[in-house]
Amino acid sequence: MKASRVAMPFFILLGALRLGAFAQDANPLQDPSQATPQRGQGRGRGGWGAGMMGRGVMGTVTEVAPDHFTIKTESGDLYTIHYSVNTRIMEGGGGQRRRQGSDNETPVTPPTTIKASDIKVGDAIGASGEMDANAKSIGAVVIFQIDPERAKQMREMQANYGKTWVMGRVAAISDVKVTLQGGPDNATHTFVADENTTFRKRRDPVTLADIQVGDMIRAEGSIKNGAFLATSVAVMGPPPQRNEGGAPAPPQ
Repeated sequence: MKASRVAMPFFILLGALRLGAFAQDANPLQDPSQATPQRGQGRGRGGWGAGMMGRGVMGTVTEVAPDHFTIKTESGDLYTIHYSVNTRIMEGGGGQRRRQGSDNETPVTPPTTIKASDIKVGDAIGASGEMDANAKSIGAVVIFQIDPERAKQMREMQANYGKTWVMGRVAAISDVKVTLQGGPDNATHTFVADENTTFRKRRDPVTLADIQVGDMIRAEGSIKNGAFLATSVAVMGPPPQRNEGGAPAPPQ
């Protein structure tokens, strides 16, 4: 099995999980590739999108060693996650949540630096970095320890991808059909809209006509008559500009 089918990229899943909560609160949406530091693009075929810090997988720790972890993915494959003093090892999802009608942001599980020794057999972790798909190993740039509830949510999201939600960058628009490229599985997906589909860009309602090629999108819906029918579409954008004091910058 190729690495691109082993596990949905951890940081995209984590970002999509946060974006789902953000959409419910009508919060500004941010492209995960802009929210995540771009370090070590990496080679190999882990299925990570551009700006996702190389390639990566998620799984359950089966072995802990002084310089590596062994994890078992959902599909049963074993991967070796190599780490060093340069690897960032963290727990928590990070991010900011803005409530509708408010300019105040509240931290959502800020990431905390932990030690490699804090990760135990049985823990769920996600790692990204330089992947060797043939050797099933990663020279990790970042390792995240995932709490059980979040790991469960991410597994459910992985199982439902393409069934209840899709995500990617708009590659083409034809009438009410939108083609997305990239996303968690680095593949092409399409969705269709109808008169009941709602569209939102940041906190503002928009229409299908406002969607442009190149936009990063998350769509929720279901399969109807062999096609993915979107009930809601969220267009991700860059984070809002802020002044030196941290307050929202005035409109230009």
